[in-house]
Amino acid sequence: MPAVTRANRLTRVTGNVLKKQNFKKLKMKNVLVYSLALVIATAPLLINTACNKSSSSSSDLVGNWAISDYFDGPARSEAVLFQIADTVFVGTGLSDTKRFQDFWKYSLDKRYWTKIKDFPGGVRSSAVAFALGKKGYVGLGYDLNAVYTGDFWQYSVDSNGWAPRNPFGGTARVDATAFVAGGNAYVACGYDDNYLKDVWQYNQAADSWTQKAGISGAKRKDAQTFTIDGKVYLISGNNNGTAQNDMQVYDPAGDTWTQLKKLTNVSDQSYDDKYTSIIRYNGVGFVMNGKGYLATGENGSLNSHTWEYDPAADQWTEKTAFEGTARTGALGFALANGTRGFVMAGRSGTAPFDNMYEWQPTISVITTDN
Repeated sequence: MPAVTRANRLTRVTGNVLKKQNFKKLKMKNVLVYSLALVIATAPLLINTACNKSSSSSSDLVGNWAISDYFDGPARSEAVLFQIADTVFVGTGLSDTKRFQDFWKYSLDKRYWTKIKDFPGGVRSSAVAFALGKKGYVGLGYDLNAVYTGDFWQYSVDSNGWAPRNPFGGTARVDATAFVAGGNAYVACGYDDNYLKDVWQYNQAADSWTQKAGISGAKRKDAQTFTIDGKVYLISGNNNGTAQNDMQVYDPAGDTWTQLKKLTNVSDQSYDDKYTSIIRYNGVGFVMNGKGYLATGENGSLNSHTWEYDPAADQWTEKTAFEGTARTGALGFALANGTRGFVMAGRSGTAPFDNMYEWQPTISVITTDN
């Protein structure tokens, strides 16, 4: 398969329209002269009304989603992603009819997809993945027969090859979450016919798994995480069909989990009035410039609300909602320097996606009423 694929032939859309206004045509009949006195008298009122409308209607509309390149493999959800520098590796997953074992890499600077060697563990969905150095790791998930798996495989960028690693230290499971902090990888929570809250650390040099302190609060699967300044933030998740309204932070040095502010409206201030829209599972989290971002997922229905987290203040700020089709089971990532973020793939119902959107957090979107 050639290295340059469909993504190069697509017309790239570099941004969304940021300002939308509808103007009604003013029809004038038999009007020859306007009264200067009338203009002077009404001008202050018009200016004041326009300013007030702009201020109120543009609140919270910060950030923009722009369509980016399309994935060159089949559309899918419940796939895995690991990132080495600014190269992203995507594979496995589920369409409406089948599971996959293919793998692809995407160059963010050259903007094209290249197919690499298939995942050797067979077709897989709802697995986990992470990267340590120049190696990527994929494991767990459903196999062809929807049986839980506990194997792990290592991908080498240098050889474009896969090698088996020691199996996962916990039970075989699906819908776990993986993260990297302090030079080690971790796998937490998931489902093995029971909801789980255990945490396991992977040591790359020893190829070994060690059980660490379990998360605080309820057992869960499909939680979202991001790592900022060496600490891991775990958000919400699904316990027996109920999205959890908590958030906690993990300190690898002390092996401790600490509960943060609840994801609900508990204060007399306005900042948490919409916090319940943060609650979700099977969404994506990524980091840009020291801030965490949460997008997509579901909580009874699909959730398009986008939120930005400031760890210094332990506070969330709502941003422009995801502007693609609402979805769950998507993938999220950001450039290593934190300047660009992306969401790709996922599904709405059983319909999978192959598109990708770029998140631009500092662009203000201004709208006005008709």
